[in-house]
Amino acid sequence: MPGSNLTRDEAQTRARLVHVASTTVDLDLTGSDVTFSSRTTIRFDCSEPGAATFVELIAPTVREVVLNGRSLDPGRVFDGTRVHLDGLTASNELTIVADCAYMRTGEGLHRFVDPVDGAVYLYTQFETSDAQRMYACFDQPDLKTTFELSVTAPPDWEVVSNSPGHRVESPAAARWQFRPTPRVSTYITALVAGPYAVTHDRYDGRIPLGVYCRRSLAEFLDAAAILEVTKQGFAFFERTFDYPYPFEKYDQLFVPEFNAGAMENAGCVTILEDYVFRSKVTDAAYERRAETILHEMAHMWFGDLVTMRWWDDLWLNESFATYMAALAQAEATRWRGAWTTFANVQKTWAYRQDQLPSTHPIVADIEDIEAVKVNFDGITYAKGASVLKQLVAWVGRDRFLEAMRVYFRRHEWSTTTLHDLLSALEEASGRDLSAWSKQWLETAGVNTLRPEFTVDPAGRFTSFEVRQDAVPEHPTLRSHRVAIGLYDDVNGSLVRRDRVELDVVGAQTEVPGLVGATRPDLVLVNDDDLTYAKIRLDEHSFATVTSSIGAFVETLPRALCWGAAWDMTRDAEVATRDYLTLVLGGIGAETEIGVVQTLLRQVKLALDCYAAPEFRPVGLERLAGAARAHLAHAAPGSDLQLAWARTFASAAASPEHLATVRGLLSGTVTVEGLAVDTELRWHLLHNLVARGAAGDAEIEVELARDRTAAGERHAAAARAARPTAQAKAEAWAAAVERDDLPTAVQAAITSGFQQPDQQELLRPYVERYFAVVAEVWASRTIEVAQNIVVGLFPSYLVEQSVVDRTDAFLERERPVPALRRLILEGRAGVPRALRARARDAREPVS
Repeated sequence: MPGSNLTRDEAQTRARLVHVASTTVDLDLTGSDVTFSSRTTIRFDCSEPGAATFVELIAPTVREVVLNGRSLDPGRVFDGTRVHLDGLTASNELTIVADCAYMRTGEGLHRFVDPVDGAVYLYTQFETSDAQRMYACFDQPDLKTTFELSVTAPPDWEVVSNSPGHRVESPAAARWQFRPTPRVSTYITALVAGPYAVTHDRYDGRIPLGVYCRRSLAEFLDAAAILEVTKQGFAFFERTFDYPYPFEKYDQLFVPEFNAGAMENAGCVTILEDYVFRSKVTDAAYERRAETILHEMAHMWFGDLVTMRWWDDLWLNESFATYMAALAQAEATRWRGAWTTFANVQKTWAYRQDQLPSTHPIVADIEDIEAVKVNFDGITYAKGASVLKQLVAWVGRDRFLEAMRVYFRRHEWSTTTLHDLLSALEEASGRDLSAWSKQWLETAGVNTLRPEFTVDPAGRFTSFEVRQDAVPEHPTLRSHRVAIGLYDDVNGSLVRRDRVELDVVGAQTEVPGLVGATRPDLVLVNDDDLTYAKIRLDEHSFATVTSSIGAFVETLPRALCWGAAWDMTRDAEVATRDYLTLVLGGIGAETEIGVVQTLLRQVKLALDCYAAPEFRPVGLERLAGAARAHLAHAAPGSDLQLAWARTFASAAASPEHLATVRGLLSGTVTVEGLAVDTELRWHLLHNLVARGAAGDAEIEVELARDRTAAGERHAAAARAARPTAQAKAEAWAAAVERDDLPTAVQAAITSGFQQPDQQELLRPYVERYFAVVAEVWASRTIEVAQNIVVGLFPSYLVEQSVVDRTDAFLERERPVPALRRLILEGRAGVPRALRARARDAREPVS
């Protein structure tokens, strides 16, 4: 049953009426494998005695409701998602006893059975409003409460919550009692239970640390590396915020079938267990894991200690944590190039999201819970963090951090709005931020900055200006603090000769400081990546990038040029084949493995979606050939070797290349230093299956080698990728019609279902998609529904007919706003791809 869709108006009304003093929860996890017993007691005050309100609860059975000693009939007061209460007094005590359901969707209290050893593992995921699936509560962020948990569990389990706990042994079960928390919001309360393996440590002798994972993954858990980053983060944040860590202990738990990267439960952070690496990964994966660890740690202050009042200000949590994680990585860990990764990953995500029809201001208008659940996007995380980076440049880093220290102490254990943050920033900086806020936080869309200049016969600038554009739908022209870099080829290296920093305001901003300067080999607007804007390269600079992008001395300007070229390709200003030439010509000199992997993903996406159909086979042949050559020459065992091996398998299409992939899988083809381990084997097999070069027998053989949860997901994705009508019908039925699959398995099936070379097999599912999405949205949980709506939109059918069919559905069905948004996002990719293909088709095939 989908959760209650609490509206902002309802939440505001309830917050004026209710003050919650404490919540006590007692769970028994020793019963069935379907439900568990949940007893909740809430003590709360009411500002209007005699008034009515409600608490949220999603449970198959409610056995008892007692309000102020008065028993209420559950059949009368419980409607399936809410328990309705009337006749409130000034001080109230409510007790509710229910049988709640374990979930398989990664929401509420998720139950997982390890296929390796049959062990049962539980964990919670409550953001945004799923605490009500485990206990009765006022499930909104501004009704903070102390939270005290007791749990009865099997005796061999570890049980972890937000606070330290102690266990009382008994022959058949163990009783766990946890200390009351400080005042926290329901969505950051947590429970993790099962026979987890654990490594304990302490930070600075003060803070107990724990790192947990399933027993069957324990041999792969590199706890020492995780704890090293954790301690570096604590040292950085406590010093930077001048506020000690606000909770009693800090556990990080790597949990199965998690729907997100991680969750900032207070003192009990849950993390996607894919970050426990079973096979060789590149350093980019370790960097990403470190960013996730630091992101969640930043939330302990910004989000958990001080919390947004309502989900309109979700960005206050996520943007701040994203920015602070990059800052901590760059200054406190070995990943000193974190800002290069930020430009390459987070900002690319933000630019893509901000060009969708669903783009929204950073401060979003969130009317209800259903709206916020589709708002965990590139605007909330990456654009917000990019704008914070611009704000730091605007007010100065020292003033920014001074304001944060004031903010934490002023609002500790309470909730805030954007006004509270801006007030602290204005006090610290002395600047009026109202205009800045209106431009950057309260409007949508991304600006484009491009250099425009004239040059005299001697090669000197006679004029220079920066032109700022905006799309008609979002016409705001913002004030940008930017740097303009002039780069010259000096003995084969691209070196910055000069740098001018200024404010770009309005449509045209003259740059008199560059008049008279000799035109460089490359002009880079937004050098040092100070602002959030798309940038363009002039024709001469693009030629320099094409011939010499690997010659940059520094990694950040190279990443900015890579990003500009990719954006120009997506906007049909550069042909896909020219982007392929640029990447294959310059990637060999790229030193950042994360940038290499991003470029390889992007160029494959460009060939699949943006290349003219007649050029795509040529482009794939070029990419596969280049990948095989780089694979042969990469240092044995290196990150680059692994990246090129995966790209070769993804691009292989010709009989010769597919035979090589098959040889790598079977062992008849070997590459010195390349470990064809579990994850790489699945990658090789998946691409063979999608091309029709392997099938059911090979999938079963591989699954027999890897009878794990990850192996089962890989097998499900591979079966869905088979190029037959029967395979597509089976995958569709499993993903859309069944409701008993874990969300992680369902997501794997949807990822395998759509393949870029299977358009004719996918064509019959266009009508089936539009026939079911409305019912799917109405009847399934949000995570399951989003997997279907997003994952099965016919994005690889780049045809006007898909646009027309989408428009007809939207016009006739008038779907609810959240569903409409997701479908519009899927639709937006089709005309973009059509424009890019038309641009690519104007180039001769060679």
